[in-house]
Amino acid sequence: MHQHIRVTAEAVVLRYSSKEGMMVLLTKRTIPPHIFKWGLPGGFVHNDEALEACVHRELKDETGLKANYLEQMSTWGHPERDPRGRVLCVAHLALIRHSASKIVLGMGTKEAKWYPVRELPVTAFDHAEIVAAAIEHLRVRLHTEPLAFEMLDEKFPVSELEKLYEWVYDRSVDRRNFQKKINGLGLLAARPEKLKHPLQGRPAQLYSFNRDKFRELKESGSPVEIFS
Repeated sequence: MHQHIRVTAEAVVLRYSSKEGMMVLLTKRTIPPHIFKWGLPGGFVHNDEALEACVHRELKDETGLKANYLEQMSTWGHPERDPRGRVLCVAHLALIRHSASKIVLGMGTKEAKWYPVRELPVTAFDHAEIVAAAIEHLRVRLHTEPLAFEMLDEKFPVSELEKLYEWVYDRSVDRRNFQKKINGLGLLAARPEKLKHPLQGRPAQLYSFNRDKFRELKESGSPVEIFS
């Protein structure tokens, strides 16, 4: 039996800010099929290329961006998902900080844009379904993994962290219990700087993610529950 299967690696690239909410990176297709529709950055995997390497290459070539977190998420393989033939899509979750999300179009890319996750345009293939699956994947992973810190600046107020979790889980966070949980795990390191808000009298304390502490918790074998 001869298989005629091709493989693409696509990325659901997410960024977050309390002003915009969760945004996903889309590029406008310039060739058939689904010409002029919006789709996820990515492309066909070279014969000698790792899947993650393909994602990084396509993302850089199309938008000039580099994800600081990349994780293989799922495979999409309905026989009729691509009119060109049998094409499997290996979808990845990619996270990037808002401050590092400026798009620089590559030679083969005519248009790329950040869209609100909850207000997607008409997309190519099954990409809207893949975006929805990525948000659900992120929701599950955030319970025990510090992925939220991959979307925040290196220094941030706790309120930004709280709002990110509120967006992902679509519910209010009990501020006192949330801070108690995070502080109890030792995942935040206080910074000497403070952020002065134009509408608030008292500047907000800034923090950074304590990666060494999280690594220590994981290596100890103790269950880490960041959010419940």
